[in-house]
Amino acid sequence: MHHRIVLLVSFTTLLVSALCAQSPGASAATQGYLSKKDSAFQSASQQGTAGLRAFLVDFPKGANLHVHLSGAVYAETFIRDAAEDGLCVDPTALSFAQPPCTAPLIPAVQFSGNMSAANQAIYDKLIDAFSMRSFVPSTGWSGHDQFFATFARSRGLKSHTGEWVDEVASRAAEQNNQYLELMMTPTFSHAAQAAEQLAQGTNLEQASEQVFAQFRQQLLDNGIRNEVQADRDEATQAEADRKKREQCGTPQAAPACQVETRYLYQALRANPPAEVFAQLLLGFETVQASLAAKDDTWVGINLVQPEDGYVSMRDYTLHMKMIGYLHSVYPAVPIALHAGELAFGLVPPEGLRFHIRQAVELGGAQRIGHGVDVMDEDNPRELLKELADKHVMVEINLSSNEGILGVKGAQHPFPTYMAEKVPVALSTDDEGVSRIDLTNEYVRAVMDYKLTYANLVKLARTGMEHSFLPGESLWPYADHYQAPVKACEQDTLGASTPSAECKSFLDASEKATAQWELERRIAAFEAKITSAAKSKAPNASQPASQ
Repeated sequence: MHHRIVLLVSFTTLLVSALCAQSPGASAATQGYLSKKDSAFQSASQQGTAGLRAFLVDFPKGANLHVHLSGAVYAETFIRDAAEDGLCVDPTALSFAQPPCTAPLIPAVQFSGNMSAANQAIYDKLIDAFSMRSFVPSTGWSGHDQFFATFARSRGLKSHTGEWVDEVASRAAEQNNQYLELMMTPTFSHAAQAAEQLAQGTNLEQASEQVFAQFRQQLLDNGIRNEVQADRDEATQAEADRKKREQCGTPQAAPACQVETRYLYQALRANPPAEVFAQLLLGFETVQASLAAKDDTWVGINLVQPEDGYVSMRDYTLHMKMIGYLHSVYPAVPIALHAGELAFGLVPPEGLRFHIRQAVELGGAQRIGHGVDVMDEDNPRELLKELADKHVMVEINLSSNEGILGVKGAQHPFPTYMAEKVPVALSTDDEGVSRIDLTNEYVRAVMDYKLTYANLVKLARTGMEHSFLPGESLWPYADHYQAPVKACEQDTLGASTPSAECKSFLDASEKATAQWELERRIAAFEAKITSAAKSKAPNASQPASQ
């Protein structure tokens, strides 16, 4: 008995040493108690952010579901586009201006090619003004102010949507990220005009189903559907341009061709109620038409602009009721909503108590963007349980939450969501403004919250599970990834030649096909790790070096 206790203690000591090793130089015997992938991940984690990034850049990240296209493009691209468009640069306002480019305006073309030293200094200031680079808060100008001010500075550019999608998709491909949902605000000029004309005789603030139904019919009678095709064309043309740039379908196809993109129709919450309703209606109509045509473009609805703005706060409940009503008319249209992008002190305490709950219960949100103030809501534990029970996923944007709200580390509810079994996935929000990428968010999550390799795999799977791709999921039980559907249960996940039954299932579902591809990438990544670990392992016939 004593002998067995000694053996058990010895084994436990070795296992604890393996799990708690603080140096990449842990002995081969110690590392052996961990799987090769866990051991490699642990080693990378102990090498700081640089070593961890080198490990995670190739990690299969699945989906990036919270991406504003205009905020995902880096400032350097905007400046180059301004030169192509013949715009001017205002060196004082640090923004673009329309020609003629007479002093003090400078032709944007001077910020390309052989740039002068004087223009280099302005160029650097432009990049800082268009992003969070070098930003330091000052009295009366916060990270929140800087972040949202960047979008106005690039106004005046012509449409470069295909180029911008190519940039974001190319960056995703470099990080083994296979799927993007890009938020865009397409043309809605006719909808806005119709809303303005009809608003006088409508009291939308009553927020009754009858009032919403009457206003919807008035907008339809006024020809709002005439704008649907233009909005659909905006996405299909962007995709065509992007694929042309990437030479998709040719032997020279760029890696970005392997990144699938879909679009979320974003409506602007800071507009008058009639205009918000009209834009939302146009969005629901556009997404429904795209889903019916299976044109692989618009797949969902979102509502954007600062949540703490006066109109956003005043009309928040009204907006949720609008979306809830429209969802009852267009039940097939998926909904993701920005909610809880707030922090204590940014708005009065009572403004923190209901946004996430109303987004789910009134707006019918299937995904929540940010969700930072969840613990300030009424009955937060009850709300967390509701999110978990309804499988409402929260899109976690760590860098932008710090930049905009000053919330980071232990202040962030990310670990609370995980502990309460609320589905979560990492996303970038506005990677061009924040000067980040999705790998950065994974590195940050590991360093700040001590995530395991298994945590990362679950994050990637959860993102793909909650994408708005059509079709059945590969996983029969929501947010559980132990075994696939019965049709594929005898197959090796991600196999290049699934069984006939499994292939038939995959062929009928875009979502399951994407999930299968993620499993293939995970298997390939882990095989690469195992191969690297074997090549570094000492020869079994030789003693390990001291």
